[in-house]
Amino acid sequence: MANGVVPADERFMRAALELADQGEQQGEVPVGAVVVVAGEIVGRGWNAPIGQGDPTAHAEILALREAAHAVGNYRLTGATLYVTMEPCAMCAGALVAARIERLVFGTRDLRFGAVRSKFRLADSDLLNHQVKVVEGVLAAECLARIQQFFRERRVRGNSTAED
Repeated sequence: MANGVVPADERFMRAALELADQGEQQGEVPVGAVVVVAGEIVGRGWNAPIGQGDPTAHAEILALREAAHAVGNYRLTGATLYVTMEPCAMCAGALVAARIERLVFGTRDLRFGAVRSKFRLADSDLLNHQVKVVEGVLAAECLARIQQFFRERRVRGNSTAED
């Protein structure tokens, strides 16, 4: 298919969106991620730095941790990570370290995105591994979740560190 999109991409992005909703229900910024190996979800995560008191508890990191445990290897060769929002620098670096084959993300993060918006870390020729990047899968739905979350926070007068 065009732009590297494959037929299963929307299905797995919908699974990531469901996880984003779970995170939002817990007061977290609604970002969800799944790791897929051989057509099966082996890792899941949603943003949880507030609930876990851990600045590294991003959706991507939690999904990578679960996937590595499930397959018994920190290297996730052949895996695809689906995430609703463009990864930050920490998460992009983790994708390279884990040897993720493909990254599929929904919407760009213009403030912190390190895959396309601010940097090109995941597929940089300067690193020892390049991740194949596909962006824009269910972008409108992914962006709407984030925008609605912050709109409601502003109306209520609540803010998070990511505002």
